[in-house]
Amino acid sequence: MNTPLALLDFCTVYPGESVRDSMARSVKFAQKAESLGYSRVWYAEHHNMTSIASSSPAVLISHIGAQTKTIRLGSGGVMLPNHSPYVIAEQFGMLAELYPDRIDLGLGRAPGTDQQTLGRALRRDPRAAERFPEDVLELQAWLSEDSPIPGVVATPGAGTNVPLIILGSSMFGASLAAKLGLPYSFASHFSPQMLEEATTFYRENYQPSALHPEPHVIAAVNVTAAETMEDAERQTTIVYRNRARGLLGRRAQALTNAEIDSYLATFQGQQMLDMLRYTARGTGSDVAEYLTWFKEHSKADELMISLQNATFDEVLSGMSILADAWMD
Repeated sequence: MNTPLALLDFCTVYPGESVRDSMARSVKFAQKAESLGYSRVWYAEHHNMTSIASSSPAVLISHIGAQTKTIRLGSGGVMLPNHSPYVIAEQFGMLAELYPDRIDLGLGRAPGTDQQTLGRALRRDPRAAERFPEDVLELQAWLSEDSPIPGVVATPGAGTNVPLIILGSSMFGASLAAKLGLPYSFASHFSPQMLEEATTFYRENYQPSALHPEPHVIAAVNVTAAETMEDAERQTTIVYRNRARGLLGRRAQALTNAEIDSYLATFQGQQMLDMLRYTARGTGSDVAEYLTWFKEHSKADELMISLQNATFDEVLSGMSILADAWMD
């Protein structure tokens, strides 16, 4: 069997549609992934982003879990410094009780938003990220039978041992995951620079734990799968233009495609495109060949796929093409 494939779903809100539309589409996305044999779907915590509706991964996971049967669902991730570890233990403990052996808890230390939203809307201390290692250990304790505060129990949560995964795009996450004996997921789909260094360090310095005697690397990669290479290139062009417009803000909505293409040719535009350095595109066989290389390059045990197709119908088509080409 080939390396397992998981999927990221950003719960994207496209222009002219409602958040409800986006969430209904996420249900269809997970149901399709389940039918095709993908291992899991993850949702990321973002705030103050009008195009992404996954601000509360636990609520979204509960909604989608009720409309799927077997596929694993998780956070990719919960930004732990935004929350009390006790509350996250209760939330994901509840999910684990509702959907046994299907829930993952990926943890990040970034705020998932801008500084104004962090300080004024979320009312969080920007220095909270400095406590991330201690917060991970506290969360792990709440989810076990070892309460970190005498007389206080996370109900639900205690005894569920929801699997924790450290997310990261730097040596910090790799070092912490290795030290704690936890799986590690590298965000190479948008931050590729330190992939090789981080995964190599993680494997070479891994300290086995009772729950995870062996290291486990999940590496994220973009995929645009289509019936032909020409169609994949067409969709990639649309994706790049949409990403540029999103980064440039409202003023970019009035720019023509030619103007956006001119921006993409600049130094700043090329920097943006380099964030998507790890992208497999083309037919099923083209994509499978790239992923085979990427698996070895990233030292991954599992690949987390970010589908980069131009429309939702093309996302579902690309999901099927990839499954047919990769899964036995």
